[in-house]
Amino acid sequence: MKKILVTGGNGQLGQCFQKLASDFPQFEFVFADSETLDITDEVQVQDFLQDFKPNFCINAAAYTAVDLAENEKEKAFEINAVAVSHLAKACAEINSILIQISTDYVFDGETNLCYDEEDFTNPQGIYGLSKRDGEILALEENPKTVVIRTSWLYSEFNKNFMKTMLNLFPQKEEMNIVNDQFGQPTNANDLAEAVMKIITSEKLIPGIFHFSNYPETTWFHFAQKIADLSKSNIKLNPITTAEFPTSAKRPVRSTMCLDKIEKTYNVELQNWENSLENCIDNYLAK
Repeated sequence: MKKILVTGGNGQLGQCFQKLASDFPQFEFVFADSETLDITDEVQVQDFLQDFKPNFCINAAAYTAVDLAENEKEKAFEINAVAVSHLAKACAEINSILIQISTDYVFDGETNLCYDEEDFTNPQGIYGLSKRDGEILALEENPKTVVIRTSWLYSEFNKNFMKTMLNLFPQKEEMNIVNDQFGQPTNANDLAEAVMKIITSEKLIPGIFHFSNYPETTWFHFAQKIADLSKSNIKLNPITTAEFPTSAKRPVRSTMCLDKIEKTYNVELQNWENSLENCIDNYLAK
């Protein structure tokens, strides 16, 4: 039986993998959190992988506090770059495939076109810089690495934009939401399914791939759809980025081209509004 190690097992994406693991009885899954596996400890990573010997390692662990990263640069790079190097080296030693989850924030957003996998990266903040370095190190240390850049992740698990909005709507009469940043909301459950599509494919094609739901939208329209689907009466006001300053600069338009992963691995792409509706229905039904 082939083995799959999922780091960040109790995180948002990690819990999505836990949810679907029973659909893949041909694999033995091990979910590791920071207590069972400190990925910043190179010796511990090597010992863990040598002992378990996974065929696939899905690195769903990450430092994702975009604004806080501006003041915690060392911690962000330790988790998002140095630790990725440890995992990639350890995977290479046992001939294991590393699947590294990355982000649209590796781009500067200064374009009206979608970004493909070969486009120049130019992160505007520490979070994006650390994730970009993680991509580079992963591919350098293990040629059997698949990097998947994704965007605006949400799910029924942990903290994310969808759950934040659903929690705040009943507490407020109106809210201001940024309407001049463009991207693609992505249901983390869809990302987990896409990763499993790659793992169960007949042939692994390493490299960088983009995955998200489609088409592009803004944070304001994302919030508006959440309000509609949850039948909230809150008043949402569209504002500019300048009216809502943050510590980290966000890309204005980080929309990614999705055809490579669709063609290479026959991954089925989902409309973000339909996927959001399913997610909210499941979450509110609990």
